[in-house]
Amino acid sequence: MKFVANKKSAALKRKRWLEIGVVVLAVLVVLGIGITITIRRVYYDNLKPVSGSQKSQIIEIPIGSNPHEIALILEKAGLIRKSWVFEWYVRNSDFRDKLQAGTYSIRQSQSVEDIVVALTQGKVATDLVTILPGQRIDQIEKTLIAYGFSENEVQKALNPSNYIGQPALVDKPKGANLEGYLYPESFQITASTKLEDIITLSLDQMQIKLTPELRAGFVKQGLTVHQAVILASIVEQEVSNINDRPIVAQVFLKRFRQGMPLGSDVTAYYGAILDGVKPSVSHQSAYNTRLVIGLPPGPISNVSESSLKAVANPAKTDYLYFVSGDDGITYFSRTNAEHEALINAHCKKLCRQL
Repeated sequence: MKFVANKKSAALKRKRWLEIGVVVLAVLVVLGIGITITIRRVYYDNLKPVSGSQKSQIIEIPIGSNPHEIALILEKAGLIRKSWVFEWYVRNSDFRDKLQAGTYSIRQSQSVEDIVVALTQGKVATDLVTILPGQRIDQIEKTLIAYGFSENEVQKALNPSNYIGQPALVDKPKGANLEGYLYPESFQITASTKLEDIITLSLDQMQIKLTPELRAGFVKQGLTVHQAVILASIVEQEVSNINDRPIVAQVFLKRFRQGMPLGSDVTAYYGAILDGVKPSVSHQSAYNTRLVIGLPPGPISNVSESSLKAVANPAKTDYLYFVSGDDGITYFSRTNAEHEALINAHCKKLCRQL
């Protein structure tokens, strides 16, 4: 009887342990489900944008960076919530080998998914630096500083000695700055773009515009390339209507050949600006072509293609004078008497300011 009792006792113990095991297993399953649900909730919560901020941050992803390194860069910049969430998403979505190096513009309002899409598609951050037509080099300096380059960077980048051998500058006199040779254009940049690269691109564009045909046209007019750039800069400043520019170029070329003063107000203004005084047509300087016969010492601004073409292929007229009227129209004449009459008729406000 004692044996039977022991047998029943052992069975009860096994049953009790089985019940405990079932309970423990159930608890573990519940805990596992709870942990899984919690992890999934944390995971999906951390895929969401850090904030609603639309402010962009420039992020540099170095070549050869793995997902872990990229995740740390983004987490440190405050662009993702958790680096491990970024890594999980990249691995689970099979993007591990598709992330691309580069400079990216990323906002806190972007989700991890949005950021990964940008990094896998190579949507690198770009911006535009625009050099406007008719800008003096001091204006270009201010423009570049406004784009975020330091004054020291700008001064260094605009040093002509950086561009020795540049085809666009072969006719520029030694010692002259880059005035007139920085072609107006918009250039795409990233956070890693050097200012010297932009200046080089601008000079390259100038060389493209100075075609063999255009250079031949300058020679036909009896001008060197540098003289042509000087004259083109004056044409650029004098009239904005591209249809008037060949006629204005003809006026100046005829005056130049006849030994007459070019009589350009904008050259006088440029000389005054260089000397740091108020622009005036009466300011005495080597640039004042109202007072000095011949071309000024150098260009007075950059030039556009239409002004270069106007100098290479001037209109076939015999005008010697022109005046820009208050109505925005340019009036041309052959004699001084005609010129004075046109001034009296069409330039009452503008000419009074000279």
